[in-house]
Amino acid sequence: MNDQPIDDSTHTISWVSYILHLIVAVSAVIPGAQMGPALLVVALIIDLVKKGDAADWESTHFSYRIRTVIWVALLYLLTLPLWLFFFFPGWLAWVAISIWFLYRIVLGMVRLNEKRPMAD
Repeated sequence: MNDQPIDDSTHTISWVSYILHLIVAVSAVIPGAQMGPALLVVALIIDLVKKGDAADWESTHFSYRIRTVIWVALLYLLTLPLWLFFFFPGWLAWVAISIWFLYRIVLGMVRLNEKRPMAD
């Protein structure tokens, strides 16, 4: 565990962002429960704005969430033609992406709880 002091406000903001990401990730895995990209955009804006306020190990979590959202968005866009032309492969691709997204968010939450940085 990391024994560095924690800025409570930044730590709280980091948890809020993870929870918003988690809501989106869970809703992406559950059919018909789409919370929409609006929550994800809010979480991304929080991360972009507050990243500079986080110190050392905690700033790695902001970068990690930003990278995760960018990768997920790119993967969804790249597999969009599968949805348009071949429903089942598109659905499988989006399920895989959604599960990967959920995994990354849960992993980040566990490491934040342990006060550990995220690897690049």
